Amino acid sequence: MKFTVAFAVTALLAAPAFAETPTGDATAGEKAFKKCVSCHVVKNDEGETLAGKAAKTGPNLYGIAGGAVGQQDFKYSKVAAAAAEAGVIMTEDNMVAFLADPSKYLSEAAGQKGRSKMSLKVKKEQDARDVFAYLYSLQPAPEAAEEATTN
Repeated sequence: MKFTVAFAVTALLAAPAFAETPTGDATAGEKAFKKCVSCHVVKNDEGETLAGKAAKTGPNLYGIAGGAVGQQDFKYSKVAAAAAEAGVIMTEDNMVAFLADPSKYLSEAAGQKGRSKMSLKVKKEQDARDVFAYLYSLQPAPEAAEEATTN
């Protein structure tokens, strides 16, 4: 388990260096993300809140765009934990599929039936792409992420 957590943290830090360039509109994504802040926050490694409030219902989404699924200090559903252990990366297309139907996406990604704790579904694909672009815009520059993994 310790290895899995260490791997997930390392992948999360390194992933922005390898993340794809988003196709969505970050400005529109910021507006769409307002529906997410009742459960989620985006807080960087220094503890600065970049988006949202002090919500703790859902995990901190810092580094999720192009990063590994799963966060060390959050209690996920069994299927979400299985997806994290499988090494699922939240690419733009994966985020679009996840936001459209979280339980279906996680069940397919983990290879087992299960239910996501996230009840909100994003109906419009473009809104999901915009949210991905917004979350991507809040991440450190690829050079900073790469430097963090080498220190």
